[in-house]
Amino acid sequence: MAEPWLTIIGLGEDGLDGLSSASRDAISAADVVAGSSRHLQLLSGVGATTFEWPVPFADGVEQVLAMRGQSVVVLASGDPFWFGAGAVFAARLPAGEWRAIPGPSAFSWAAARLGWRLEETTCLGLHAAGYPRLRPHLAPGARLLVTLRDGAAVRRLADYLRVAGFGETSIWIMEALGGPRERVRLVAANEVHDLEVAAPVLAGLLVAGPGPALPVASGRADQLFEHDGQITKSPIRAMTLAALAPVAGELLWDIGAGSGSISIEWLLAHPAMRAIAIEANQERAERAQRNAQAFGVDRLDVRLDVRLGTAPGALLGLSLPDAVFIGGGVDHSLLDWLWATIKPQTRVVANAVTLEAEALLAQWQQKAGGSLLRIDIAEALPLGSKRGWRSSLPIVQWRTVR
Repeated sequence: MAEPWLTIIGLGEDGLDGLSSASRDAISAADVVAGSSRHLQLLSGVGATTFEWPVPFADGVEQVLAMRGQSVVVLASGDPFWFGAGAVFAARLPAGEWRAIPGPSAFSWAAARLGWRLEETTCLGLHAAGYPRLRPHLAPGARLLVTLRDGAAVRRLADYLRVAGFGETSIWIMEALGGPRERVRLVAANEVHDLEVAAPVLAGLLVAGPGPALPVASGRADQLFEHDGQITKSPIRAMTLAALAPVAGELLWDIGAGSGSISIEWLLAHPAMRAIAIEANQERAERAQRNAQAFGVDRLDVRLDVRLGTAPGALLGLSLPDAVFIGGGVDHSLLDWLWATIKPQTRVVANAVTLEAEALLAQWQQKAGGSLLRIDIAEALPLGSKRGWRSSLPIVQWRTVR
């Protein structure tokens, strides 16, 4: 078998001093060494041709792939397969064309400095993602390690924590871990102002403050969502998510998404969950996207389809789902199309509040099987000087498997 032409090397802030002999040999034999300007400076004096990584990152990937036939080394920070470039090349090249020599990740260095168990610490890559990704993890006492784009990002991170109600969070600002420029400082989010911070930077967070922590169970409070009344209420949402039975890595189609609450709770179930929300009203579709951002699940794919319920326009060409929820716009044509399109064993859950939709679900339950559940919920509310039960509109829920 031919030797791989591409070698991905995890480089630390101590440059050549921290590299294994295999990494040094690969660099010595390389025709081209590719990396950021910081990486190339750490390896100053390399005899090979150097290639400084461009912006955007994807452009550099294509240029490196075009170097096939030469011996190429790509420099990455620490462990190339933990929020690094390794997986990008592994997905594009056959196994025999590349190899990787990892170094200690920034998270490993941070844990070693703080004495934190990595298996009990949430590790996030925020160098290319928004700070709302933190939101599901913000609870008093939680420990997080997060990579950041640059020194200025520390201030923006602190601002986000303050606005979320967690300004008392302790932040360990860790610069250039493992190298001669290493520096570790402890500040509270409320106290981060105009600190000078140099890249590369990683922050350790010990979360504290009176901000509302998100529950980990389905059926989060309605007031956590922005909505116009078009929302699957908390107890119904919990029952609906239980019926949808999310499994890690699965894809949901949420048809008639409204505020997006079902899709968002589906995505909160596990980091690998995927969801596509279909909504006919543009204002509601935009609101669903804002809710997804606020809950830290910006990966929600919201599609606008003004023909919802009469034609599956926004559904055409999509990856087939593992589960489908129909919260609005259900009609015969939509169900006929779904049954002709989705794969066997797809879970389908539909909620109805009108008599017409209830009759339709009763017909389809008789035709396609599954179970019908009528859900009546009443809440105790003031009634004059006393209290009484106020009933919500009953929900008819159809649960089946295609």
